[in-house]
Amino acid sequence: MHKKILNRRFCVAPMLDWSDRHCRVFWRQLTTEAVLYTEMITTGALIHGDAERHLNFSDVEHPVALQLGGSDPEALAHSVRLAEQWGYDEVNLNCGCPSDRVQNGFFGACLMSRPALVADCVKAMKDACSLPITVKHRIGIDEQEGYGPLQEFVAAIAEAGSDAIIVHARKAWLQGLSPKENREIPPLNYGLVHQLKQDFPDLEIIINGGIQTIDDAVSQLSYVDGIMMGRSAYQTPFILADVDSQFYGQDRQTPVRGDVIRGMFPYIEAELAKGTRLNHMTRHILGLFNGEPGGRLFRRHISEYAHRPNAGIEILEQALQLTDDALQTMMTKRTVSNEQ
Repeated sequence: MHKKILNRRFCVAPMLDWSDRHCRVFWRQLTTEAVLYTEMITTGALIHGDAERHLNFSDVEHPVALQLGGSDPEALAHSVRLAEQWGYDEVNLNCGCPSDRVQNGFFGACLMSRPALVADCVKAMKDACSLPITVKHRIGIDEQEGYGPLQEFVAAIAEAGSDAIIVHARKAWLQGLSPKENREIPPLNYGLVHQLKQDFPDLEIIINGGIQTIDDAVSQLSYVDGIMMGRSAYQTPFILADVDSQFYGQDRQTPVRGDVIRGMFPYIEAELAKGTRLNHMTRHILGLFNGEPGGRLFRRHISEYAHRPNAGIEILEQALQLTDDALQTMMTKRTVSNEQ
């Protein structure tokens, strides 16, 4: 199995129901260097459920990090040993999710009130494997005010050996706001994250939250070591086509959107042969042609036909033909207009 060296200058966030293995293969057609994160997987799902189903991924996905949800050091240690066996490049502990289900399991953002416990978790994970162990968290929760509680939390996990932290620059409210609202309503405070880098210069710090464009992302590198982009990368995925050149100095030509889709054909055909439904893969690519000629036709065609039984590669070929036709029509109209 080929693995790549981790360089977290640009990361794509763990997103429930979105950043699954099919989506990550798609993203890899756009960037070979960005670090990709799985959806959060709980320790209970790995220990008591179908670990193979949760952990399997394609070699093309490297560098890829497994995000875990849990708060029991022993269970987390067991889970990181599995992650190492499966070939992941990093394990990340979720201390930022505010959902009721996660709180009921006593993990996610509520762990920010227990820095000593999180430190114990990090140490247990470090002792159990040779993988980098990182923590993703918020700048605070509920009534925590100011920089002090955040500094205390980071100091504890840094002392425990965390290789990096990923900080969502919003507070999380554990009561009264939905997970979606917690991504939008609490105000961003990048300054607190920048202050962490000044106070912990030897700790790798990645900033997350509200970063919507490549320019937004690049501007953060003056203050922190890397950035993590979430929903913007999913909803407008062609953003990722500039990552390798802008963040990693790669002399790589920007890919053509049609070639991105065609690059997935071997993977899609292999998955179809295993019984995977086409729409389980194509749902992630719908935003690729946003703002482009034929983009709406592309989305409509896939949405209408990919879910049907026995749907195959021909659905994508037809959708690409629609975009080609739309582009040709636009070019013809421009030519006629210029000649008049």
